[in-house]
Amino acid sequence: MLRSKGQSDETTIIERLAVDCSKTFIEFGFHPAEFNCATLARRHDWDGLLVDGDAGQVADAKFFLPSRIAAVQKFLTLDNLDFLKAAFPALGVLSIDVDGNDYWFLERLIEIRPAVICVEYNSTFGQAPISVPYDPGFDRHEKHPRGWYHGASLTALAWLCRKHGYGLAAVSDGGANAFFTAGGRLDPAHAWRPNRFREIYSGVSHDLQWQAVKDLPFVDVTCTKSD
Repeated sequence: MLRSKGQSDETTIIERLAVDCSKTFIEFGFHPAEFNCATLARRHDWDGLLVDGDAGQVADAKFFLPSRIAAVQKFLTLDNLDFLKAAFPALGVLSIDVDGNDYWFLERLIEIRPAVICVEYNSTFGQAPISVPYDPGFDRHEKHPRGWYHGASLTALAWLCRKHGYGLAAVSDGGANAFFTAGGRLDPAHAWRPNRFREIYSGVSHDLQWQAVKDLPFVDVTCTKSD
């Protein structure tokens, strides 16, 4: 039997933070054997919605996960997010990991007011408040041969969340995911860490990763118009 798990310590962090909240989650950008809300999906008192553009991964999720966890195949853009807003009356956990438009999706969905936000940050971008520009057809491997150009920095995501009353509560050991709650008090500059999996598997240091992408287009999110 397939046993789902998180990538690093994400599932443990979510379990710690997702207390006294609605027992519901939405996660998009997932693998059925490895996703951030995997532990919650195995609990009988939690309901969830998983979304991914890959038909095979969605089919596997439907086969292996309980029926109270819905799995939907959809390539998300800013024009088709409304069904996520309507999924649950109250949302416990929102998890975003799409290797592309992560910042722009969170900006649109943060009005749902989830108790816990888990979102992938791109440590290659360092600590500047930057994101890739929105592109409805974003594919990180088409944008850069190593796939390092995607998403947003931890600083950018923390800035967005702070505008909406959230603070940084945790960063995963692997340096890939950040967690925000209303009570989060961590300083993003001190909590930031490089993506150790990327460094190990690529053999390229964080600084050299940045040199490889620094001349590509970026958006300074602190200069964008507020919603």
